[in-house]
Amino acid sequence: MIHELARRWPLMVARGAVALLFGVLALVWPGVTLLTLVFLWGAYTVVDGVIALAVAVRGETDHRLTMGLVGALGVLAGLVAFIWPGITALVLLVVIAVWAIVVGVLQVVAAIRLRKVITDEWFLAVSGLLAVALGVLLLFRPDEGALALVVTIAMFAILWGISLVLFGLRLRKVDRDGVYAP
Repeated sequence: MIHELARRWPLMVARGAVALLFGVLALVWPGVTLLTLVFLWGAYTVVDGVIALAVAVRGETDHRLTMGLVGALGVLAGLVAFIWPGITALVLLVVIAVWAIVVGVLQVVAAIRLRKVITDEWFLAVSGLLAVALGVLLLFRPDEGALALVVTIAMFAILWGISLVLFGLRLRKVDRDGVYAP
């Protein structure tokens, strides 16, 4: 598993960079309408999902199914946002929250499995915990409004993106034997 992740470290960095870009754009325009948020979030999840699917399809790892599920969920959630742009804030909150919780749990599980073969796997665990925290926050505090949602999601995306970029850069330092070489 670590060999596949290490060979594909640029894809992990790309996922993080896309999350960072999304987060910064959302903060730069905090007054965006819900429709714009739907399209921004939809574009992000489609791109992230396609990258995850590419990892699953091209990988020779036991975790192809997990990456495939993450990718398919991202693409599906993004497409729903594009097909029904008039979606209400509450429905969008639930879709984003469920997506964040599922992806976050899968990332924490992956980090736990990686802890014996790579150091600094906690970057992946942190990104997963951030995703779960966002999902729980959105489910239990939907009354905060669209602006709070934009800022919350933007901050999550920036922190998640940084975590994924740092994890991807650590993967780059794994040698062919699966040993971390600082």
